[in-house]
Amino acid sequence: MEIKEIPALRSPIMLIAFSGWNDAGEAATGAITHLLSTYSHRVIAEVDSEDFYDFQVNRPHVFLDASQSRSISWPGTLVYGVLTPEFERDLIIVKGVEPSMRWKSFARDLLDLGDDLEISMLLSLGALLADAPHTRPISIMGSAPRKDFAERYGFSVSNYQGPTGILGAIQDGAVKRGVDSISLWASIPHYASASPSPKASLALINAVEDLLEVSIPQGDLPEDARAWELGVDELAQEDSEVGEYVKALEQSQDAAELPEASGEAIAKEFERYLRRRGSE
Repeated sequence: MEIKEIPALRSPIMLIAFSGWNDAGEAATGAITHLLSTYSHRVIAEVDSEDFYDFQVNRPHVFLDASQSRSISWPGTLVYGVLTPEFERDLIIVKGVEPSMRWKSFARDLLDLGDDLEISMLLSLGALLADAPHTRPISIMGSAPRKDFAERYGFSVSNYQGPTGILGAIQDGAVKRGVDSISLWASIPHYASASPSPKASLALINAVEDLLEVSIPQGDLPEDARAWELGVDELAQEDSEVGEYVKALEQSQDAAELPEASGEAIAKEFERYLRRRGSE
């Protein structure tokens, strides 16, 4: 890992997302990209792609630069420092391609940097395909690997067992170091998984707002989300089987979520509204 600079950050939160297995519809990396486009940032470190990537799996891309010269963009991971004076804590944003090999070393290097920067929390964003209708709010699953973390932030303890991605490896390393670790995952309708999925990216941004109790400018995400939903509406109208399937998913989800339409849920939505009004 090549260190560019070590900025002075206030009890920073390390926010991570990787393209690939953990990122259905590019929802998680889309949320990270939105944050980087919203706040001023600087590169703290760059991971050496030679050490962690199989270029036959994640091939470099050739492109023409401004002078029309051919250049190569290599897959990799960048670590950014983000100053957010309007928040109580700054951010360290990690964005990259899921590495192909040496995950233990990759996670250790990243968390060593986190120790040097004295991170206060690790927050990972991911997205998965699910049986969910595109016409309803994107469901966000929040979980923590330990009971004390989960109770502190109002989440459940993850009971998932099975294959994991680089997010799981990094989270495991964070827990062993005693760092609070939370995961937020967006559920992408599997029949509308073509990238990008701005509605899911927006849902992740809203979940980060709720968790950190902050207000984040939404930029073009709401408009992009509406356009995405209208596009999938057209798909469902053109294909009767897809349309019937969407209706069945809507009925199933509405029946399951009706008991949760409680005063607490309404209060949470109102708090989010007030935070955004305050920031405006």
